[in-house]
Amino acid sequence: MNPKDSNHRSRSVFERRRAAVFERLGAGVMVLPAAPIQYRSRDTEIPYRPDSELYYVTGATEPGTVAVLVGGTSPSFQLFVRDRDSEAELWSGPRLGAVGAAERFGADETHPVSELAFRVPQLLKTADRIHFRLGRGDEVESLVRNALVQARARGPRTGTGPRGLTDPGEILDELRLRKDAHEIQCLRAAAALSIEGHLAGVAELKAGAGEWRVEASVNAAFRRGGGTGPGYGTIVGSGPNACVLHYVANSRVMEKGDLVLLDAGAELGMYQGDVTRTYPVDGVFSGRQRAVYEVVERARAAAVEAVAPGASLAEIHGSAVRVVVEGLVSMGVLKGDLEELVATDAHRPWFPHQTSHWLGLDVHDPGDCARDGSPRLLEPGMTFTVEPGLYFPADSEEGAAAFAGIGVRVEDDVVVTEDGHDNLTRALPTAPDDIEALVRSLR
Repeated sequence: MNPKDSNHRSRSVFERRRAAVFERLGAGVMVLPAAPIQYRSRDTEIPYRPDSELYYVTGATEPGTVAVLVGGTSPSFQLFVRDRDSEAELWSGPRLGAVGAAERFGADETHPVSELAFRVPQLLKTADRIHFRLGRGDEVESLVRNALVQARARGPRTGTGPRGLTDPGEILDELRLRKDAHEIQCLRAAAALSIEGHLAGVAELKAGAGEWRVEASVNAAFRRGGGTGPGYGTIVGSGPNACVLHYVANSRVMEKGDLVLLDAGAELGMYQGDVTRTYPVDGVFSGRQRAVYEVVERARAAAVEAVAPGASLAEIHGSAVRVVVEGLVSMGVLKGDLEELVATDAHRPWFPHQTSHWLGLDVHDPGDCARDGSPRLLEPGMTFTVEPGLYFPADSEEGAAAFAGIGVRVEDDVVVTEDGHDNLTRALPTAPDDIEALVRSLR
């Protein structure tokens, strides 16, 4: 199965997902609308990105689509799609229409979206609870709110109708947290394309070149490889910009002796890569740069090694933190008892973020890291990043002043397996000598 062909994947993938939803839905009804079309300015649209939840359950990617999953003793998958419209299709491309959508997605019933106002209230009347995410302020949300208002009015007399509203994530987040073989294949492909983007970006590293040249080469590689483009704003942070965690302006000219923090991931077949490496623009780390880099790299290696079924993201973060604190002490940035420094989060001025986040259809995929006050234990199929970092802003003082202006992050994408883990991005080097060799080889 080609992960690039996101709109024509086997219907059985989505049928299995809906079956899992119905098992958990009970007598509820889940309503999943498409993402709204957004505008850059006036009538200029931002490139459309389908809603991840709607896609996960149905495979549908067209704007205007609404899926309604009706639970109960006879579960039903109802799909509403845009009408065919020759004039609109002239400007924006062909639409499936109700007939085409029925063939593509295998809904029990497929209707024009123009029938929402008539049909959805009838479907919601059968629910004991509606699963819908508020905040859209559109027609679909209005229909859901009206159903709840009407149920409250008639409920005492009939004992029927929806009495509560639940976020769909209560069901979908848990399902999306554990990736199946199909999803892991998609994530593996996105990771491989992300690496191609990094290699293209490294080829642009040189003093006197703009960060934007690196960004352009990275994003072009994503498109050449069949991806939608970057899954998030590509970060090319040279020199002091590497200390800005979400720097995306990419407007500085790289200088001799800079480190360049490149955080870039491809979106391929709706799934995301998320990879960070830190490169010396001249192909050689200075002594202080290497000292910082080696601490971060040891932290990354320790955290990846800790990934296994039964571990937790908290433990993985703890593995990275311990190495970082040890490194900060050896560099003279911190002083004191190691255990006390770890316990008091003494690293946070220079390592302020968590080591990991879930990865999947979204670059920050949903899923609770803890439940009932306890860290969630990792299971096979869970996929996430491992990305420790150290950042010393230009105004760093005292022991950190010697490293002012140095920012380093190293990030891999890792999936939990039955007997340990699989590092999906291990093909892109992380060891400092290998990083130096890579930069010199592509100059």
